[in-house]
Amino acid sequence: MSPDAMVMHFVGASALILVAAHAAGWLARKLKQPYIVGQLTAGIALGPSLLGSVAPDAHRSLFPEDISPALTGFAQFALVVFLFAVGYELDLKVLGARARTAVTVALAAFVVPMAVGSGCALLFREQLYDLGMPRDLSPAMVVFAGVALSITAVPVLTAIVRENGLAPTVPGVVAVSAAGLLDVIGWTVLAGTMLDGDGGGHALGWPWRALIGVGFTALMLVAARPLLRRLLWGTRTRMEPSLRLALLIGFALGSAWVTHSVGLHVIFGALLAGVVVPREKGGTLDPDLLRPLHDVSSLLLPFFFVVSGQSVALNSMDATGWVALLVVTVLAVTTKTGSGTVAARLGGLDRDDARTVGVLLSARGLTELIALNAGLQAGLLSKPLYTVLVFMALTTTLLTQPLLLLTRRMSDRRPHPAPTNPAPDGTTTTPVADMG
Repeated sequence: MSPDAMVMHFVGASALILVAAHAAGWLARKLKQPYIVGQLTAGIALGPSLLGSVAPDAHRSLFPEDISPALTGFAQFALVVFLFAVGYELDLKVLGARARTAVTVALAAFVVPMAVGSGCALLFREQLYDLGMPRDLSPAMVVFAGVALSITAVPVLTAIVRENGLAPTVPGVVAVSAAGLLDVIGWTVLAGTMLDGDGGGHALGWPWRALIGVGFTALMLVAARPLLRRLLWGTRTRMEPSLRLALLIGFALGSAWVTHSVGLHVIFGALLAGVVVPREKGGTLDPDLLRPLHDVSSLLLPFFFVVSGQSVALNSMDATGWVALLVVTVLAVTTKTGSGTVAARLGGLDRDDARTVGVLLSARGLTELIALNAGLQAGLLSKPLYTVLVFMALTTTLLTQPLLLLTRRMSDRRPHPAPTNPAPDGTTTTPVADMG
């Protein structure tokens, strides 16, 4: 294929990707599902699982190997912009007065699925071998199995909370706060597993790579943050929003390149860049920066879904794969909802609010897919196991809304106790649990 033909082929494929993904997102929203679920489904459908099975010639014609580097480049760019925005928005101060409850919920919702996932990887080595994994799993593979069950997708969870009117409620605040803390824990543990992966073929051993990663993180926090504050938000040097956006995206891409060079994947550099970017005075987010970041990432993320979907081959799954999908999905839902519910209950929430928190934390979506994609590239997952975990992520995200509705119905049917505390004016009030 000539360069001109390849470029025009890429343009045509891009048109299909954008229209199909955003149409599927619109349909998902009509079906009371997060927009991103539709985009993820479209990405998988354009891969070998559906299009490649129904019309293999069309699939090869639409997505030939020649345009794979261009698609991957767009996908990585979209991923960097998205995670840069996630890092910029991350603010653990949102824990506020409910910090103790949110921390308890976050730790439980991470540790329990992590232990179950890692334990299952050790117990079911033969079954994992049938899914293309080595008989002797490396420590990083075992840890990654736990991470795959412990992730919560903050963007999807936030969208579900907002669309269900839960943002100002106690379970909504606790769930979002705990998910933010889960993000920090999850990405940190995932970074450790990436150091031991073999996908990058790095000459340096993991201790040197870890040391370089820690040094780069310290340099970003100590030097980059004050420099950015003076350069971009200083009174004398305050830039136009468009120029500031371009420079910060370039900063994120550069940070992603550095972390990729030391074997930590681009996702960590993009997140770190977002975290170190200073906010405006008073700790508020800059809308002139955040709005275009969301627009760009939302527009281009379908490329990431399509690239990820090319590695998903549902038609190649055998009986072991289907059983693994069922078992992993059940474990993913029960460990998250169970640990989140129990921890929220111990933190002072009533039964119904605690169940709501547990259900919300089960949403995985895009964050899970990003982690799985990184694990596949690092050699921590085989393609059959990657397929199983991608469909687990999709299934658990799809189940979040129905389970949330079921929780609400259970709450409506359960008789609520009458208020018992007499007020000074003779009325009665219901006691409120201490959420501190």
